[in-house]
Amino acid sequence: MLRNVIKQVNINPANWVNINFKSLEFLWHKFFSEILIDSFAVQLKAFVLTAMKKPFLIQKTAFLTLFFVAFASFLSPSFASGSETEGGEPAKFNPNEVILHHVIDDHQWHFTDHLVLPLPIIVYSSEKGLDIFLSSRFFDEHHNPVEYNGYKLEHNHIYLTESGKGVFDLSITKNVAMLLINATLLLLILTAVARSAKNRTGKAPKGIQSFIEPIVIFVRDEIVKPNIGHHYEKFLPYLLTLFFFILFGNLLGLLPGSGNLTGNIAVTLVLAVLTFIITNFSGNKNYWSHIFWTPGVPLALRPIILPVELIGLFTKPFSLTIRLFVAITAGHIVLLSLICLTFIFQSYVVGVGVSIAVIFINLIELLVAGIQAYVFTLFTALYIGMATADDHH
Repeated sequence: MLRNVIKQVNINPANWVNINFKSLEFLWHKFFSEILIDSFAVQLKAFVLTAMKKPFLIQKTAFLTLFFVAFASFLSPSFASGSETEGGEPAKFNPNEVILHHVIDDHQWHFTDHLVLPLPIIVYSSEKGLDIFLSSRFFDEHHNPVEYNGYKLEHNHIYLTESGKGVFDLSITKNVAMLLINATLLLLILTAVARSAKNRTGKAPKGIQSFIEPIVIFVRDEIVKPNIGHHYEKFLPYLLTLFFFILFGNLLGLLPGSGNLTGNIAVTLVLAVLTFIITNFSGNKNYWSHIFWTPGVPLALRPIILPVELIGLFTKPFSLTIRLFVAITAGHIVLLSLICLTFIFQSYVVGVGVSIAVIFINLIELLVAGIQAYVFTLFTALYIGMATADDHH
């Protein structure tokens, strides 16, 4: 039967290399929609007769029948037709727009074309003062951009319509909303764990505590203690908060329709600046003397070493900022790029292969989410430990 299908699409079996995606797609639909259905129909009678003797197989047979019919219907060519423009021509798919729309911040939360969550716009200007309204005011019923109350939204920035000047934007954007969701989950889960640990002192952990407590112990014993030393307890609350904030943000960012919180360079910059402030304000005399008067360095080399040490103060938070931002954003771009291949080729064959690849890459992204939280916390603990280390000379 497969040989007959190959003849219908005029494929020379000796020249398989030249099979294009349309031919493979036709074979896919033909094979599943006709050949397997015919074969299944032949075997169905035997299943039914056997099921009459064994009642357990009746439910199994019915389930397999419904599943196969639904699966074969899904693979029918009618689903392969793409969207069309008003002129009847297929709409051109723009992968760059799709990918950037997910990666960058936005003043509205776009889930699908028919499900958009408007977010609060909070702007201030010397000309108009303080204004608060929803982002849906910038769009009409057909989701075309419009001006509202003397403001206009262009390239995700708000300007005054008359003067064209920018405004002081304090809006709740998608990433800000994700930040609030992340912080709320963090407070709810960790306070529940702390309450459970307090009530079950001396007992085995239970519920969510049994999941979070080993992670807390790991961060304390494997990250904080070895790098900071005997005075680690002073910095443990900050490092635990840092670890769980990044971990929760990374995991939430992998959910469909969610925002790219930890892939936003403003968020990673704030975390790195906090580490920079805590590290340098906690630095002891030994730490600053190594920067401004490095021991064991000849006097002639001190004018060279001092700028290097001062630059090193700022390259540490810079590396923290870029590392987390690039790792998370790159992962999202890779996933979205693979998914976009399905719509570029408009082929179920490509879609099946891409789906398998995306599943495995998503599993890797789950691992990366934990690794990046670990790495950021590890380097923060290392920098604090270097700043607070005692003089052993």
